[in-house]
Amino acid sequence: MKTILNVLWLVLSGFWLALGYILAGIICCVLIITIPFGIASFRIAGYALWPFGRTAVVRHDAGTGSVVGNVIWFIFAGWWLALGHIVTGLALCVTIIGIPFGIANFKMIPLSLVPLGREIVPTDQPFATR
Repeated sequence: MKTILNVLWLVLSGFWLALGYILAGIICCVLIITIPFGIASFRIAGYALWPFGRTAVVRHDAGTGSVVGNVIWFIFAGWWLALGHIVTGLALCVTIIGIPFGIANFKMIPLSLVPLGREIVPTDQPFATR
């Protein structure tokens, strides 16, 4: 079932959302100081392509650097990506078939706003950390 949902997600919204994250990652990788943001963006792009069967959990070993980085991310890229999730989620919720995909978009908004200090893990081990 996860595979069917992921394929439908990819066709309906995942491809375009992943392109947004990839674009944000490329822009972030231009400067050396923002490379961690680019890496986080590329990680989330993979999650945006294939989200069903995976979840994002908070890493408890993340420190102050993650908080500062999340503030900077929110200002420069996070709210744009969250806006993309909101628009796509609302558009998908118009149809009955699209409602689960719209809800999945809304679940990705917190991750798009504050990606640092989070880890994407399979749902069969939702509390796994490194």
